[in-house]
Amino acid sequence: MRLVLVRHGEAHAGFDGLVAGHTACAGLTEHGRRQAEALRDHLATSGRVDADVLLSSELRRACETAEIIAPGLGLTSFARRCDLCELHTGIADGLEWSEHAARFGSFDMEAEPERAFAPEGESWNGFHGRVRSMLERVAREHEGRTVVAACHAGVIQASLRVLLGAQGGGGARVQPTNTGLTEWEHDPARDRWTLHSFNETTHLLGLERVP
Repeated sequence: MRLVLVRHGEAHAGFDGLVAGHTACAGLTEHGRRQAEALRDHLATSGRVDADVLLSSELRRACETAEIIAPGLGLTSFARRCDLCELHTGIADGLEWSEHAARFGSFDMEAEPERAFAPEGESWNGFHGRVRSMLERVAREHEGRTVVAACHAGVIQASLRVLLGAQGGGGARVQPTNTGLTEWEHDPARDRWTLHSFNETTHLLGLERVP
């Protein structure tokens, strides 16, 4: 089974200063739509991915990305899955980031991994446990198939942590680009994952952001 994780296109969530969960996510910017369209065209002409299934996070920015790239994969529909969502923000959804800090306190989630982002939200450990369960589910439900999933930077980063044991430190980090492709392969006989690529972005070459 191959799993291609696609980070959503550029989203309003990166500019409007809001905690953008299920309610507050305003979807893609115009540039984000152009990024997704560039990926769609690349997929259609290159044959890079022979997809059987397209999945998406439930958040609007990921759903819009999946809708745009579906034709490039030769698919007409996709399934929405909550386990592909970014970290659940609980009652902080829709707050300005400054208000979140004032109400719940600024803190390092890695340093306090059991502390929830906000009431009814997830902790660092809870989020990574969800991503691990998602990977196990996809491998189990789609054995022998190729799955493309429109998701989030946090989900892609978490996949590296839970499958490779990759951690931050030393001033280094991995940062997926909007619409970048990261490909995993699962071997069911050995129950082992192999990382084939991280953050492929050739489709973005020459695409400039229009103010």
